[in-house]
Amino acid sequence: MRIFFYVQWLLGIGHLQRSLRIAEALVGDGVAVTLACGGPPAAGLKIDPAIDIVQLPPVRALDARFELIDEAGRPLGDALRAQRREKLLAALAAARPDAVVIEGFPFARRAFAFELDPLVAAAKRAICSVRDIVTMRDDPARHRAAIDRVRSGFAAVLVHGDPDFIPFAASFAPAAAIADRLLYTGYVANPAPPDTGAPPDTDTPTGEVLVSAGGGAAGAALMRAALDARRAGCLADAPWRLLTGMNFDGALDPPPGVTVERFRPDFPAMLRRCRVSVSQCGYNTALDIVAARAPSVLVPFAAGNETEQLIRAEHLASRGVAEIVREEALSAESLGAAIVRAGTQRPAGLAIDTGGAARSARIVAAIARGDFRGEGLVSRGGDGMIRE
Repeated sequence: MRIFFYVQWLLGIGHLQRSLRIAEALVGDGVAVTLACGGPPAAGLKIDPAIDIVQLPPVRALDARFELIDEAGRPLGDALRAQRREKLLAALAAARPDAVVIEGFPFARRAFAFELDPLVAAAKRAICSVRDIVTMRDDPARHRAAIDRVRSGFAAVLVHGDPDFIPFAASFAPAAAIADRLLYTGYVANPAPPDTGAPPDTDTPTGEVLVSAGGGAAGAALMRAALDARRAGCLADAPWRLLTGMNFDGALDPPPGVTVERFRPDFPAMLRRCRVSVSQCGYNTALDIVAARAPSVLVPFAAGNETEQLIRAEHLASRGVAEIVREEALSAESLGAAIVRAGTQRPAGLAIDTGGAARSARIVAAIARGDFRGEGLVSRGGDGMIRE
């Protein structure tokens, strides 16, 4: 059996990381996997060598306005569209997969319909894979188009979330119209760092203020506000560490006591030792924070009318997990005050389903075999939720 994944990341690499976790679970179950990546190669990201990677001509977003550009910074044109479509369909034909998993589409990545509509048409079975929250304009015509596309081309929609925490209808109001194909898998979390019981073997001190920006493409304002808060004396007795992200494009001038790095593979373990975490609220970062029970300040990305991170952050704050500073209110003063508040509190625990990687792999394999009915694998409630 072989499964073919398509993933396109534009700013952060969360979509790619989530697809890789599911692909790794499939490989672990003895399933062959091909993954077609439409974003630039993510340097420093560990990828299982058993996964066959097909790199399409890269396309990314110039900035938070999501203007699409190629690797040379030129606007996406018809020639590159044709080149990508041909390479994608050739890779599909070579792989001859039993199912195709497409990240986001048709709820997102509509600008890539030029290659995704042909991919769905050529797939033996197509499966939509989406995070807990989708970002769509509140437009009934857009909603109807997504529903019609799901019903005409997809065997299932896998929602990588927990409806007891954030139901899909929180971001896609007419979710009931596809309830017969909507399957909650649980969150696709990073593997927990091993607890050896020994002192941390790392050059990272404990008790630091840890500021992170995910992939980094949209984190410049957060980084600068954090540095300004530190210069103003916020928790100046603690070491600070800024993780800018692999795609951060900017210069920083940190004062003494502040370390700046682009990426740390041990970020989840660092969260368990920090005094306060300051971050945006992307899918993977939020899961790492919840698992670590780190005192946290969330500054959800909200440029270009994005609502995904704000919805997630508000749900976390309502459960006592974190403080929120809205992006439009971000300043050294507002961020510094929130950091001080967070540092004096113990965050509430949050029980959410994080078994999404293994469960997604089992469902995808069952659909690929053509024998998925839900019986014997999972039980389904009327809202589409799956439970083992």
